[in-house]
Amino acid sequence: MKKLVLKNDWIGDHPIIRIEFPYDFELKQLVRQFHGSNWDTGMKVWWVKYSDSRLSEMLQFFKGKAWLDYSELKKATIPQEKIKIILPDLSSEKIKAIQCFEDWLRNKRYSENTIKTYRDAISVFLRFFENKRIEEIENSDLEKFNTAYILANAYSSSYQNQFVNAIKLFFLNRKGEKFNPENIYRPKREKALPNVLSKEEVKKILDSISNIKHKSMISLIYACGLRRSELLNIQLNDIDPNRKLLFIKQSKGKKDRVVPISDKLIELLRANYKSERPKVYLFEGEKIGSKYTGSSLQQVLKQAIKKAKIKKPVTLHWLRHSYATHLLESGTDLRYIQELLGHNSSRTTEIYTHVSKKKISEIRSPFDDL
Repeated sequence: MKKLVLKNDWIGDHPIIRIEFPYDFELKQLVRQFHGSNWDTGMKVWWVKYSDSRLSEMLQFFKGKAWLDYSELKKATIPQEKIKIILPDLSSEKIKAIQCFEDWLRNKRYSENTIKTYRDAISVFLRFFENKRIEEIENSDLEKFNTAYILANAYSSSYQNQFVNAIKLFFLNRKGEKFNPENIYRPKREKALPNVLSKEEVKKILDSISNIKHKSMISLIYACGLRRSELLNIQLNDIDPNRKLLFIKQSKGKKDRVVPISDKLIELLRANYKSERPKVYLFEGEKIGSKYTGSSLQQVLKQAIKKAKIKKPVTLHWLRHSYATHLLESGTDLRYIQELLGHNSSRTTEIYTHVSKKKISEIRSPFDDL
């Protein structure tokens, strides 16, 4: 009988039960059917909210279907430090203010992803100050929030920057209050280098995929340096096979750009079209005319990495980083790479010079001259 391992964990301030098992389609479908089960794309794990009665519910549901190993599952108690940062519900006044903020962002033509990110950030910020009306919040309160919420939870500087962006816009939209958005400081960003695969590793991943649709998706991400959302939004008329061009429309920052596609890639995409017969999007989900989901695409890559026996936590974005680095190593001018990736600033693209094997290997150490 197939086995599920149950473990304690936390999501934010809430205790959960992790449900761990090697990938198995039938087992995944079974876990999905359990009431209250969720998939966390960040942790890459199935989970349910913890409660004292949850184990007995799971034992009853999975009886005769799967064996539950709960030897590592303990009774959850909320630590004192977590009790202090459990946030209350929003007041009706604050809910209305957030709704107005959402409407303002929508009128400014912000993307729905950005609106959701900013809405969630503002919701957390205002919930933190449960006893303060919006008009009473001051700049010094942001420092309290950073210390007692962001730093206390060990969130990253990029996550903190999301809050800064959201808070600044929210208070710019509200005039005549104590909070001055112009005085907001930003945390220093972490200067992490991009993760890059070798060409041999990329080939291993692609060679491990037999499904033509899956192979086409992963190949296109690497061959054109696409973001996940860019791939999923490609429509049939975005490809010009005669001119060998791919048009990427309204991507990050609402920008359009064009990237070249090779004959080899066009043949692969034609084979996919003949096999799948999509109607609207180049890669469609189970429902005709609907986009393929990001979580399913990540799962495709996960299985390919496993088959290729690559022991690295590869994500889809690693393929974009690898594309840029391999272009740089082959001698492509950095300005062209910037255009192909859709970067606003050349400084963003310059980070690939730090991981380019060719450029680094050309540097001669002064030790060799001694």
